[in-house]
Formats: sequence, C-alpha cells, structure tokens
Amino acid sequence: MNTLIGLLVIAIGSFGQSSSYVPIKKVKEWSWESFWLVQGIFAWLVFPLLGALLAIPEGSSLLELWSSGGALLAIIYGVLWGVGGLTFGLSMRYLGVALGQSISLGTCAAFGTLFPALFAGKNLLTGDGLMLLIGVCITLAGIAIIGYAGSLRSKNMTEEEKKAAVKDFALTKGLLVALLAGVMSACFALGLDAGIPIKEAALAGGVAPLYAGLPVIFLVTLGGFFTNAAYCIQQNIRNKSGKEYFSVKGNVMVNNLLFCALAGVLWYSQFFGLEMGKSFLTGSSILLAFSWSILMSLNVTFSNVWGILLKEWKGVSKLTIAVLVFGLVVLIFSIIVVAMAQA
Repeated sequence: MNTLIGLLVIAIGSFGQSSSYVPIKKVKEWSWESFWLVQGIFAWLVFPLLGALLAIPEGSSLLELWSSGGALLAIIYGVLWGVGGLTFGLSMRYLGVALGQSISLGTCAAFGTLFPALFAGKNLLTGDGLMLLIGVCITLAGIAIIGYAGSLRSKNMTEEEKKAAVKDFALTKGLLVALLAGVMSACFALGLDAGIPIKEAALAGGVAPLYAGLPVIFLVTLGGFFTNAAYCIQQNIRNKSGKEYFSVKGNVMVNNLLFCALAGVLWYSQFFGLEMGKSFLTGSSILLAFSWSILMSLNVTFSNVWGILLKEWKGVSKLTIAVLVFGLVVLIFSIIVVAMAQA
C-alpha cells in the first residue's frame, strides 16, 4: 500500500509539472526571456523557499540546517542543472510540449538515475543494480520510440502545419537542444544526493519524512535560478526587451504575473511530490533509486497527453499516433517492471 501511495503522490506532482507549460501560453506581450525569468522566480525561488520552511526543526533555522554539509555542492549542481533547465525551455520552443519534453526528460531520466548509483559505487551488473539498469534501458526504449514518432510527425506535416502547431518548429536543432537539456538536467538528481546530510539533519531534528528533503530542493533550484537569470537578463539587454516587464498595461501585467505564478507552482509540484512520494518508498532501495526515472517517465507521459490536447499532433497519420502510444506504454511498463521486482 505504501508503494502505491508513493507512486500516486509522485504521479500527482508529475501531472503538475507537465501542465506547467500550458499557463505560459496565456502570457501576453512578453518575449521568451521575459516570461521565462518571471516564471523562474516563482518556480525556483518563491515556492521552493516556502517548501523549505516546512522542514525547519523546532528551535533551528534554515541556515543552521544548511550548515550540516553539502549545501555548496548542491548549489553547484543546481547551476549545472540550470543549463539543462534553460535549454529545456528552448526545446519546448523548437519541438513543442510533447516531443520536447519527451526527449529532454527521457535523457534526464537515464542519467539522473544512473549517475547517483554509479557515484555511490553500485554495481549495475548484479542484484538491485542490474534491475535498476534494466528499468532505465526500458525507459530509454520508450523514449526512442516516442522520438521515432516525432520524426514521423515531422514527415507527415507540411511546413504550414508545423508552424501552426509549434511556431518555431526545428527538428534537428530541437533534438540537439533537448539532448543537452536532458544530460544537464540530470544534475538535479546529483544535487539532491549531495544534500543528503541536510535531509538527515532535518530528520534528526524531528521533521516529518514528507518534508525533510525540501530544503535541499531549494538549494538546487537556487543554483539553477542563477544560470537562468543571467541568461535571461543578458537576452533582455541584447534584444532590448527589458522594458517589457513594466511597459504592458496593468491588466496585462496582472495576467502575466498570475499565469507565471501558476506555471511556477505547477513546475515545483514535481519535486515537492517526488520528496513526499519517496518517503513512502523507503522499504525498497531499488524503487528509491528508480524514483527519479519514474518521475521523468510520468512527466513524458503527461506531457504527451497535453501535446495531444493542444493539437500538436494534429494532422499526423494513425501510424504515428500508434507509435506514440506504444512508446508511452513502454514507459509505463518500465515503472511496473521495477515495482513488481520489489513486490
């Protein structure tokens, strides 16, 4: 039962993340760098900080908690993850919600799951390590199938249809950006591992396991904010778009802030849900290690559902849709295989 609850909590957070790019479509009169920075303030600073405040032991403080060890390394990994987050946004721009998230998150799932295991010295050829590797391989197979569906989609659509679905559609450029985004985004998982002493200190201070990892998440997202803010501000200066923040009418400003805040809290919900869900999976070391891949696989699944609803796959053949659905089924199968192995 705990396993089911944990997976459900992670799934709820995943659905939030996969929905986070929908509100951004409602932002008006701001260029990409402007709305990306503003939603980032909510996604990487405001809501992670609020979450971190839930995990302060009685009579302690966040600073004291962070002094337990690993804080600086978590921030550094966050800076590297920020590169992935930045290019992740660009992959949405070039490939759309469905395909962009599929490639980026699939790559992120593999590296984010295997890197911590390898750094911890786990043998991936025997026991739990082998099951972890098998699960990741199945995940990658699902991503490859979805990527193939994306290539079929590109062939089936006219240039006009591509532009109608995704304004800046560019398959080759988008795939390269998405792969880079996935590899760098895996650093988030390494940041969480680096902050384990902080999580342990929170638990020792009486913090509930549901919230103990939230202060570490803030450190990683803080590092990511530095990277993204530097790039967005540079683009504001280069494109002379900095004036957009305050040149819009009052009702447009309120609209943009509300939708950026909504996008931010939805994005943050994936890691809030991941940490809460993991607290129910402590009885299974393999599920704990595979939880990152589970989150990414669910993100891919839900993002493609949104892609279909937003008509990004409109006009493609039945074969293309069949390949897409098969890829999503393979992704879900990867989760089932690992869960059954621990049953």
